Amino acid sequence: VQLQASGGGLVQAGGSLRLSCAASGRTFRGLAMGWFRQAPGKEREFVAGITRSGISTGYADAVKGRFTISRGNAKNTVYLQMYSLKPEDTAVYYCAAKETVYTDYYYSETSLYDYWGQGTLVTVSS
Repeated sequence: VQLQASGGGLVQAGGSLRLSCAASGRTFRGLAMGWFRQAPGKEREFVAGITRSGISTGYADAVKGRFTISRGNAKNTVYLQMYSLKPEDTAVYYCAAKETVYTDYYYSETSLYDYWGQGTLVTVSS
């Protein structure tokens, strides 16, 4: 699976961005998807996850109520809509994919994912 993330950039605090991640090489419907981020000097952390079916989602507490993950199976793409951005959201954002037979599970552990995109930088200025 190849994952191509895009949509990062510089935004002022309180602003919004939408990240996209296009997948190729496997049947997209067979993949649970997730977004992670890594700030300078910190470990990579879970941001949001979505099941194969797209019915269930999960979020880190730090982004709950501000970020929304969704997927468009017809376009083989997963999205991360980010609102009310804060300077502490500044990080490189990575999309990840996990092959799974389970339609209603999402995953929050980095070690469980099989494939990773190259990352897209989000910078939030105060």
